Amino acid sequence: MKGRPSRAAFLLFANLVNNDAIVVNIAEEDPHMPHRPYEDVRVTGHLIDSGIMSKIMDAIVAFDAEFETLGFEVGRTNEDASIAEIRVHGRDEHHLDEVLGAIQMYGAEPIDSEDAHLQPAATDGVFPDGFYATTNLDTAVRVGGRWIPVVNPEMDLGVIIDIENGTAGTVPMADVKAGDMLVVGHTGLRVRPVERPREAQAFEFMNSAVSSEKPKAQVVSDIAHMLRAVRESGKDVIAVVGPAVVHTGASPHLARLVKLGYISVLFGGNAVAVHDIESALYGTSLGVSMKSGVPMAGGHEHHLRAINAIRGAGGIKPAVESGLLTEGLMHTLVTNDVPYVLAGSIRDDGPLPDVITDTIVAQGAMRPYCQQAGACIMLSTMLHSIATGNMLPASCTTVCVDINPAVVTKLSDRGSFQTIGIVTDVGLFLEQLANELDA
Repeated sequence: MKGRPSRAAFLLFANLVNNDAIVVNIAEEDPHMPHRPYEDVRVTGHLIDSGIMSKIMDAIVAFDAEFETLGFEVGRTNEDASIAEIRVHGRDEHHLDEVLGAIQMYGAEPIDSEDAHLQPAATDGVFPDGFYATTNLDTAVRVGGRWIPVVNPEMDLGVIIDIENGTAGTVPMADVKAGDMLVVGHTGLRVRPVERPREAQAFEFMNSAVSSEKPKAQVVSDIAHMLRAVRESGKDVIAVVGPAVVHTGASPHLARLVKLGYISVLFGGNAVAVHDIESALYGTSLGVSMKSGVPMAGGHEHHLRAINAIRGAGGIKPAVESGLLTEGLMHTLVTNDVPYVLAGSIRDDGPLPDVITDTIVAQGAMRPYCQQAGACIMLSTMLHSIATGNMLPASCTTVCVDINPAVVTKLSDRGSFQTIGIVTDVGLFLEQLANELDA
């Protein structure tokens, strides 16, 4: 008998030698039984110190699948990439596809590459069954035997292919049209994970996801350094701003950053603009005096009167041009030609004429800025921060500042894993940051 003996034969021989009785389940080794499906994948990068290998193995085990390490070539120096080849076993084809989708975000790609599977959308606003759901990581797709980059990576979209021009991009579900060619399944896709930088950290506070006890002066200095670098690179800096920035008296410091050229666009809701305008017109925010910190008589009406005044003027910009609005954050944005996107919600009073009440339209207005962003600073606004984080590429340096650490945790839980949290008072933070950049 030639060839390697089966596992069952080996166990039988071993037990006979030990004079033990044994019952062997021959069906387990029946050559006529179909083999479980598997896929051989390769992953390249700094796999050990970036924790990529452990994440891949954890993901496979979490899906109740199995893996074999076929080869592992460790880089000779800390600058050299490592290469691992892994065989992933699934219970069936569907299960295997789920596992491959989970580990693909860590850079695992099939060794035997084939073109991506494409399928046309049958109806406007509906992806084909089995569509590939994107991540916010750099992605490439194989079409016609060559790899092409997927433009504007963003999580939870589809990959649309322009076969005639040989390009690939991301598309929201609501924007897809009947006949658009979309990628289905996980074949013919490459995803590049975010690795730990090889050089010394430019921003040491980023070693931990949430920072509540880091030296604040060093944290602010690191962020100022990052903002200078992003501005020099010509990329946008997004400020996602909540009304707490106004309530804490920090809006003049944010306005300073606008004047200094460190804010390219502001995202917010109705509230931040309303209370900033209320502060400019009446000296209050939510009826509380910005000077004394105590409620003013009749102050609870001020935000409504501020909204009414701006609606009467036709909007924020007309109010500035007419001389009605002469100071404040919104005045600074208008006079410095810095765009803003105000996305509305059900609870809004008014709202201001500038507020986009259709959330899909607001999303469409925000997306182009997110695609060009080199940095994003989120300031005390959980819902707008999560919404913006879902549209940012993983390569965008994202800093979330909030007095509540749960906000940062929630942001990371919803996919924006690149977010670094600074747990501190937003008013003090903005004052220190503006002073650092204005020095």
